[in-house]
Amino acid sequence: MKKGIHPEYRDVVFRDTTANTEIITRSTIDAKETTTIDGKEYPLVKVEVSSASHPFYTGKSMFVDTAGRVDKFRQRYGSRSKK
Repeated sequence: MKKGIHPEYRDVVFRDTTANTEIITRSTIDAKETTTIDGKEYPLVKVEVSSASHPFYTGKSMFVDTAGRVDKFRQRYGSRSKK
């Protein structure tokens, strides 16, 4: 690898603001904020969705009424004939 062309790869804390959980991982992302965990300071990146709050992983997924959307589409555009 060439020296000086790669971003710094370091430990970073990702905080899920919805579930209020923190994940320490490694990343090259730039962060303006920092947080201290167990006496060590880490760059902090705030996210709105992670595996702790995503409906697919929590089992709280919502049912989307796709049939109603299809019927509404057919009512609007289905009766038009091609010319």
